Parts: sequence; structure tokens; C-alpha cells
Amino acid sequence: MTDNIRLPDELGRQLRAYRESLGMSKTKLADKAGKVREVIYRLEAGEDSTVSSLMAVLGAMGLAMRIERVGLPSALEVARRFQEDDDAA
Repeated sequence: MTDNIRLPDELGRQLRAYRESLGMSKTKLADKAGKVREVIYRLEAGEDSTVSSLMAVLGAMGLAMRIERVGLPSALEVARRFQEDDDAA
């Protein structure tokens, strides 16, 4: 997990890929993080969740969050993301 994450769905995809690389099910990760399985579904889908839930899930996978100055996603990046979502529907 070395890419800069700027949008929630990017975080979700990376969390899912890392969880899968560990061979961990959503249920196992939720149990290890002390959260309900719905938290894992929400995070991996890029949906709203609490910071404490995110931190618990990261910790359960042996990960930590680092804050770096990179700026907000540009309007073009956000528009592309919505276009990708529309194309997938």
C-alpha cells in the first residue's frame, strides 16, 4: 500500500487488496478489529465510517496511517471518478 490515497473508494480498494493479500476474510478482520462486519463492507466500498473504526481496522491488519501534504483531488480527478462510476453502472 504505497499509493497516495485521495478519494474514499481508493482507500476501500487498497484495504480490500491488503486484507485479501493477508488471506483474511471480512469476518475475521472485523473480529480482530473488534468491529462488526458491516464496518469492513463500508470501508472497502469507500462509504462513510468513523475514524476510530478505520484506525481499528488498520491496526488489525498491522497498518498505520500517515498524513502527508498532497492537496485535495482536483476537480478533474473527481469528475473522472464520477465518470468511471457512471460507466460501470
